[in-house]
Amino acid sequence: MNIVAIDRVDEIAPDAFRQQYYEPRKPLVITGLSRQWPAREKWTWEHFKSIVGDQTVGVYNNERAGAGTPVNGADNYIRFGDYLDMIQQGPVTLRIFLFNIFRYAPDIVQDFTWPDHLVKGLLRKYPMLFVGGAGSVAHMHYDIDLSHIFHTQFLGRKRVLLLENNQSPYIYRMPFTVESAASFVDWHKALDTEQFPALKYANGYTTILHHGDTLFMPGGYWHHMEYMDSGFAMSLRALDQRLSGKLNGLYHIVGLRGMNNLLIRLAPQWWYHYKRRMAHRNAQRVLRN
Repeated sequence: MNIVAIDRVDEIAPDAFRQQYYEPRKPLVITGLSRQWPAREKWTWEHFKSIVGDQTVGVYNNERAGAGTPVNGADNYIRFGDYLDMIQQGPVTLRIFLFNIFRYAPDIVQDFTWPDHLVKGLLRKYPMLFVGGAGSVAHMHYDIDLSHIFHTQFLGRKRVLLLENNQSPYIYRMPFTVESAASFVDWHKALDTEQFPALKYANGYTTILHHGDTLFMPGGYWHHMEYMDSGFAMSLRALDQRLSGKLNGLYHIVGLRGMNNLLIRLAPQWWYHYKRRMAHRNAQRVLRN
């Protein structure tokens, strides 16, 4: 796999951002975007426990989804405060994603500033929190709504691998899903190119996010994220400004996810193996061409 570092800037002018990153759909890390946010220092484990510790949240382990697992199905449910205690005490490979903490503590939206100067169409109802213990992994996927993402890391470090959506055949995208059949666990050490030979020809980007770093991830980008330390991040989402992008996102949410979940219910074992066979077949076709 050909992997290059994601560009990093401290600040960037709106025109330069649009011309160099937003319109070409190229990822970027902005280290200074959150510098003036109260959240940068205010948001701690204890602060979150004090305001939403009693809420019940779904947690996800490092195992890949099984044949009968619906899209976004949680592995367990736990009190948020108890979960935060667990991940502070030691490595816990459990994570939380798409937690709308702002639904329960709306006042904390005052702790950050929306990047309206960089992009339009930000979804103010859906800022989301992502939390993980050291060693937890978000396996390779792309976001089903195809939104552009501003992902700001708080506490700890996170290793990120990104690939543009046009790399889908090389990383064994499974039909009617936003998931890869290939494993990217410890990808920075070695990739399983014997079982997944097309991986050798994929092009990707990488970085390590530190406290306060904001990753701009264009819509549709594949991403694999590893929590090197216990930490959390907030994602701000912006709809694609193109009509075609909005329609494609709607198709993914309604049609693609609906079909995948339907087949999981009707024929889980057959569908589980069929998706993986098709992923390999599509990759082989690309290699032949």
